[in-house]
Amino acid sequence: MKQRTDPNFHPKQSVDYVLTSRPVVGLKDEYPAGYVDQEHSHNRAQLLYAVSGVMSVVTRHSTYAVPPQRALWMAAGVSHEVFCRSNVSLRTLYIDAPARKAEYADCRLIEVSDFLQALIIEIVSFDIRKSISERERVIVSLLLNEIWSMPRAPYHVRMPRNEKLCRACQIITEDPANHSSLDDLAEVACISRRTFTRLFRQETGMSFAAWRQQMRLMEALSLMGSGRSITTTAYEVGYNSPSAFTAAFHRTFGLSPSQHRSR
Repeated sequence: MKQRTDPNFHPKQSVDYVLTSRPVVGLKDEYPAGYVDQEHSHNRAQLLYAVSGVMSVVTRHSTYAVPPQRALWMAAGVSHEVFCRSNVSLRTLYIDAPARKAEYADCRLIEVSDFLQALIIEIVSFDIRKSISERERVIVSLLLNEIWSMPRAPYHVRMPRNEKLCRACQIITEDPANHSSLDDLAEVACISRRTFTRLFRQETGMSFAAWRQQMRLMEALSLMGSGRSITTTAYEVGYNSPSAFTAAFHRTFGLSPSQHRSR
């Protein structure tokens, strides 16, 4: 995905929010489709969430799809890049709290309950210029407890660590519908097709074809979650027909796209 935003667009700077002494601060901002927040990290943990719109988040180890039904927990110091696949209405939190479990020391994609969404929106409205009140402390405590209790959303794709492979993978992460051949991508990586295939399986545990399908299906989950029809989704993620998309979806998730949507 290339950055297609107005050069006059200037997002709010998270550093202005994380320097406060408050244990949790919220950031509210609007981002246009195609906006890319280049690789960066934060001194605090972040709960990345949007009330509308779909984001793709790429860390050094995985790629995550983050529609409004999910939020991504990232520990302090995790380097990441964010792609806005549609207009995004951001409501994210920066949290000065140690991970309570080892699994929270990196990244965790979680489902977002109505209650958790309400807590996030309420905290974003706090006036960070004032000292935290007792009411706000209670809300923050509720938020942390709700984050830890949320079920994990399994929809992420492992990224290779090899820099050459990552250059090729970025083409697919930015546009899952991209149909570049293995030869084309090996050329981007400046290695032979045979070396590309061997290294890719070695670093991700799967073939490139299987990895690309996972990327497409993950994108499909986000698109359907944001209201796209199954037919539109099938074509937008690179399938030649809705039936081919449905078959791949069923093989991977054990149910059809319509069954998944009804759940």
